[in-house]
Amino acid sequence: MQQITISDDKSRLDIGKIHHFLCTESTWAKGISLDIVRRSITHSVCLGAYAANQQVGFCRIITDQATFANLVDVIVWPEYRAQGIAAKLMTAVLQHPGVADVRRFTLATSNAHGLYAKYGFTALNKPESFMEIYRPDIYAKAKPNSL
Repeated sequence: MQQITISDDKSRLDIGKIHHFLCTESTWAKGISLDIVRRSITHSVCLGAYAANQQVGFCRIITDQATFANLVDVIVWPEYRAQGIAAKLMTAVLQHPGVADVRRFTLATSNAHGLYAKYGFTALNKPESFMEIYRPDIYAKAKPNSL
């Protein structure tokens, strides 16, 4: 297994690669525009996973860096999966100084409950107190000039 490093230096991120995955391969952000990906990175804490200076993983934390955090866009590119990269990302996420002491840390997943449970994530404690506006097809409805 090759050496994996984790960094929160946004200048190292391969935004084109992240956008391509989210836009074409993810189940949660199909059709997302490059502009939206750039803005989301600008306004989030981001971690990249690197092997020999090539980006092999990514995740984003939406947070006020004091009380709340939401983990999103967790990616390990397919050719690098099953090498412990997601575990390294999760360890770095939970140790990141911007979110290590937040009161509430959330995420949504359709297929990785087992991974996140290893790091203390559980089903909502009080699901009846949570509400949302959910627009799963919002990127598909984007205007052509915004893609």
